[in-house]
Amino acid sequence: MDLEFTISRENHNPIELPSTIARWEGGKLTLWDKSQWVQGAARTVAGALGVPEQDVRVHSEYVGGGFGSAIRAYDHVVLAAFAARRAGRPVKVVLSRRQFYYGTGYRPARRQRLALGAGATGRIESLIYEVRTETSRYEQYEEGLTDLPKFLYGVPHTRTRYRLTAIDAQSPASMRGPGVVSSAFALETAVDQLAHDLGIDPIELRLRNEPTRDEVTRLPFSTRRLRECYDLGARRFGWSRRSPAPGGRTDGDLLIGTGMATASYHNNRRQVGSRARVDADGTATVATATSDMGPGTTTSVMQVAADALGLPARQVTFRLGDSAHPLAPPHAGATTMASVGSAAHTSCTALRNKFIALAVADPASPLYRADPAKVAVRDGRLTPGQGGAADSYREILRRAGLPGLEATATWGPGDADERISSYGYGAVFAEVSVDPLLGLVRIRRMFAAYDVGRVINPKLAHSQAVGGMVGGIGMALLEATVTDHRDGRIVNAGLADYLVPVNADVPELDAAFIDTEDPLADPIGVKGLGEIPSWESRPPSGTRCSTPPANA
Repeated sequence: MDLEFTISRENHNPIELPSTIARWEGGKLTLWDKSQWVQGAARTVAGALGVPEQDVRVHSEYVGGGFGSAIRAYDHVVLAAFAARRAGRPVKVVLSRRQFYYGTGYRPARRQRLALGAGATGRIESLIYEVRTETSRYEQYEEGLTDLPKFLYGVPHTRTRYRLTAIDAQSPASMRGPGVVSSAFALETAVDQLAHDLGIDPIELRLRNEPTRDEVTRLPFSTRRLRECYDLGARRFGWSRRSPAPGGRTDGDLLIGTGMATASYHNNRRQVGSRARVDADGTATVATATSDMGPGTTTSVMQVAADALGLPARQVTFRLGDSAHPLAPPHAGATTMASVGSAAHTSCTALRNKFIALAVADPASPLYRADPAKVAVRDGRLTPGQGGAADSYREILRRAGLPGLEATATWGPGDADERISSYGYGAVFAEVSVDPLLGLVRIRRMFAAYDVGRVINPKLAHSQAVGGMVGGIGMALLEATVTDHRDGRIVNAGLADYLVPVNADVPELDAAFIDTEDPLADPIGVKGLGEIPSWESRPPSGTRCSTPPANA
């Protein structure tokens, strides 16, 4: 089969708009910015204004809705800093909604071709994937569009081609599952069509094409529990009750269909620095330069730190969103928990070991000459293994005459990606209705099962998964940026005309997680969750819908 797909340009639309406050004091600049990468913003502004990077400090603890729109520092950030320097007083710049469409990036329009060759057994023998996307004339913006078609299934013969078309517009930017979610739309639609043509259950067809190792790198998987995702999702969704025949189930004049898709995203881990400190009152502070745009980074990292230090979570404070803090990558790309969480774990473990070393070397400590490897820490109290006399962080600091003790550590994945292939996975199920007269597609219910390693906070993870599914509904069925080709102006640059999901569009959504962890990938065993839930809902084969939604 040989299919073609067209996806319209899509624009970010977080409710709060991009805004920046700039203040100069004695030749040093402080910015309060909506940023997913405070250190990147500091570097950009310093370079644009010709000042040392250390003289620019950026604050952005809680970003609000980012979704990729705030990874880079756009022109308005530099403009605020420039104007504040010229005016000699603080300046605040806030973009209007319409300016947001022109002043920041967007998901580029793309045309895709995906061809599959398979035998009667359903074994896919060949795959061709070609894509063309738009970019600006001043920058070649690329995304990992070809990654998933080459990786997800065990196909012995694969050919991909990625081409760019330069246009007179600003550069695109990352947007909710950048690259991969668009190619997944083409790939998973083609696999579903193949299953329908061969009369094979879509899950069974995917299982028949499960690879035994990464088809691109030839490396072993750290974990790959897609089978469990399929099983859990099918059971909870009620897949066995589906009608595989097109048009086989109706509700009045509506056609009702069910479909599923596989999700996957690389487990991104980057080098991160973290500083941990315990003060004389027994409370701890952990700091790094990451931001938090809503997935619960603050809470989850605080939990990891508390666990490593052996303290109650209420006694741990997480400081973030300050470019003066230790190194952190952008808060994007499903990178944060695996990277920042691992760095926090490393610095807090190093700090705990410092306390243990002080205690076992102190004749006044109940742990004097104890085996450091057997010392356990719980609720801030140190015990030599099973029971026995206890010491505490407070007492150790008091005896040493120290106001506090701290440790700074840097964690990075090292050569892990040269030894293993680490990805997150998921299986997403949807029931939709289609009005054959009006062509309206509506989601009725969705369920997703994910393999994302160790889940630090199940409540936050579930919320993030459901939020990503809502984003997927918007991408597949509602969102499309309309451009007037006479002058390049965006016709629907506002929430009155650019459609995003509202409560009436969001039906019954649920998600669950496979109980597992990935110790080969990082010390806390997690895999990135942020991008995987954005998988688009698609009209399943049971609705007789052979083409994507009108704007996809």
